[in-house]
Amino acid sequence: MQISVIGTGYVGLVAGTCLAETGNQVICVDKDEEKIKKLKKNKPSIYEPGLEGLVMRNQKEGRLTFTTDIKKAVSKSKMIFLAVGTPPKDDGSVDLSAVYQVAKEIGDAMEGEYKIIINKSTVPVGTAKRVKEIIRERTKAPFDVVSNPEFLKEGNALEDFLKPDRIIIGTNNPRVAELMKELYAPFVRTGNPVLIIGVESAEMAKYASNTLLATKISFINEIAKLCEKVGADIEEVRRGVGTDPRIGFQFIFPGVGYGGSCFPKDIKALAQIGRDYNLEMHIAKAVDSVNEEQKRVLFEKIKSHFGSLKSKRIAIWGLSFKPRTDDMREAPSIVIINNLLKEGTSIIAYDPEAMDNAKRIFAEKIDYGETPYQCLQNADALAIITEWNEFRNPDFEKIGSLLREKVIFDGRNLYNPGHLMELGFKYYSIGRS
Repeated sequence: MQISVIGTGYVGLVAGTCLAETGNQVICVDKDEEKIKKLKKNKPSIYEPGLEGLVMRNQKEGRLTFTTDIKKAVSKSKMIFLAVGTPPKDDGSVDLSAVYQVAKEIGDAMEGEYKIIINKSTVPVGTAKRVKEIIRERTKAPFDVVSNPEFLKEGNALEDFLKPDRIIIGTNNPRVAELMKELYAPFVRTGNPVLIIGVESAEMAKYASNTLLATKISFINEIAKLCEKVGADIEEVRRGVGTDPRIGFQFIFPGVGYGGSCFPKDIKALAQIGRDYNLEMHIAKAVDSVNEEQKRVLFEKIKSHFGSLKSKRIAIWGLSFKPRTDDMREAPSIVIINNLLKEGTSIIAYDPEAMDNAKRIFAEKIDYGETPYQCLQNADALAIITEWNEFRNPDFEKIGSLLREKVIFDGRNLYNPGHLMELGFKYYSIGRS
């Protein structure tokens, strides 16, 4: 099938590459010429395990191409995916300017052949309807607009796309539904459902899913705070809760809050959508509030331990909002580091993949270690913010010898408190007294 994907950010590049992997002819389009030049050389602008190799193979075999020419891509394609950014505005609402601009360009490029326009971007209810209106104003060619929300987890995106737990297709046209099911058939051979629902329902499903998952994170973080007060251990509580089959263990790991490109903006957007319809989304607002407070928890522990943080030096392991990605959008590390800098603290940080993004954010405000252990030299304490696997079983003897004081602030509960105490460390974690 001939497909174009407009936008080569996280969603667009993963979707385009995976669709090419199943034999489709895919053209990925982006207005950023430098990004397209790098992609032609098999260099994605994002880090996702396995993505670079998949881009290389599909380009080599002629199924995947990259261009800045949207008109050419649209003219050659039967299915056109919109995967452009939908960043939040200051009030939490969604900035749809990129979606609408691309809709105009698609309309201008369409001639006589029938097209299916598929929205992959996360957008409020009513966006597909507006996209259809914009395109209709600019062309007489036949087309349909479909809502097809993505449910990719950064760090596991290829697996999520190639082996999805479900596909949601929002359309009221049975013919379009069958064509979409044909497109996705290679990904659901094991029988995972392809759900054909209304366009508006599909648009809402993404926000509802993300808000529910974010609710679990904020809930367990709030319980972790209470555990510290009453002397309970959040890891034991989590096991007691997670074994309930109605709840499960996913998304109930305590930590320093969620970040990334989806949860923060989608929860804020859902609250704003409610306000647009004179409905207060109390749970969504509370989830967001708890998360913002949680991003300060590790900083408060550090400040409480040292009293004055002026002239202290803190080593930080982990900057991305989660492991297996270089994404620092809304990352708790940004809040923690900025709070430490305000107190006059010196920072040296390390992350396996996010160093370039960190340098764009902090520039020379902090120092950067080439290895995890290099960060520890002459640091007063170690703070762990992201749970990369390489941090899970470190050389504690080496850590203790490099730090000025044997103190670890663990924002992800990676280590056993009793073991660390036996080794002579002062150890602070989340929700464990």
